[in-house]
Amino acid sequence: MSKYHVSLILLTVMLVILCLTALSVGRLSVLLVDVIDVLLRQNNDITQQNVIFNLRLPRILTALLVGSALAIAGTTYQGVFRNPLVSPDLLGVSGGACIGASTAILFGFGTVFIQGFAFFGGLLAVTLTMTLPKLVRRESMIILVLSGIIVGGFMGALLGLIKYLADPETQLADIVYWQLGSLTKSTYDNLAAFAPVMLITSAILFALRWRINLLSLGEREAKLMGANIKLERNLMIFCSTLLTASAVCLSGTIGWIGLVIPHLARLLIGDNNLRTLPLAALIGALFLLIIDTLARNVHIQEIPLGILTGFIGAPFFAWILIKQRVLN
Repeated sequence: MSKYHVSLILLTVMLVILCLTALSVGRLSVLLVDVIDVLLRQNNDITQQNVIFNLRLPRILTALLVGSALAIAGTTYQGVFRNPLVSPDLLGVSGGACIGASTAILFGFGTVFIQGFAFFGGLLAVTLTMTLPKLVRRESMIILVLSGIIVGGFMGALLGLIKYLADPETQLADIVYWQLGSLTKSTYDNLAAFAPVMLITSAILFALRWRINLLSLGEREAKLMGANIKLERNLMIFCSTLLTASAVCLSGTIGWIGLVIPHLARLLIGDNNLRTLPLAALIGALFLLIIDTLARNVHIQEIPLGILTGFIGAPFFAWILIKQRVLN
């Protein structure tokens, strides 16, 4: 059995164990035996059933979906752009989604409108980023990355203006909390709204992951191998953007996952997207589930996910860079 298959099996087992642990721990602790009984419908305790099925299970499913989505998007972006420092917010997706959500909060809209505004805000930001290179008539990778930086900076300025105009007693707190990321509003309805989009786009990227290897070789080599560079690159960027925008709609902005996890997957298995992408998806799901479990248990008040991912992700990324330097 290869190292890749062993890694997949170990990560899957760890994921199952952590899911059961996450269902067990919280303000109302439930024994693992009782958790398994509730899942198997052999426990009739109404309180435990409500906690597990209505509070913790949708949150855990959301963490798995969002973590894997950000990791898949990050791996795809890094392969397509041939840049290991690229992350899902490169094209302004996260910034645009935050602008959309913050605008909805500013106007006093409900959760459904906030998520809808976030989704279309992310898509609008990417549309602007993809349009700028056409306006300057230079559609190279570097110009696209610079366009993302420009759009991201503009979105940051807009977000600052919205926060300045927001009511500091109510709206500002909601905007900041959305910006820092949280899974407190995870529900089956939200999952039903965004999970199909995320699963379909993930499946497309999984099917195209060997083409990501071609694009990562460079435009000249990819053309020699028969790749339709513009079509395939735009399709991969579009799917990754939908993944990121949908993830932001479910959880708010969560940094570091799309940057760090692809590096860790490549460190474990090598720079082959046929294997890196599935491994990154598992590690991303595992990482965010750990972060969310810590966020709701280490303190009386729940800690925003973006804070914990920053505290854990930054030193972890530094360790990865040092490890890669030693190996090289």
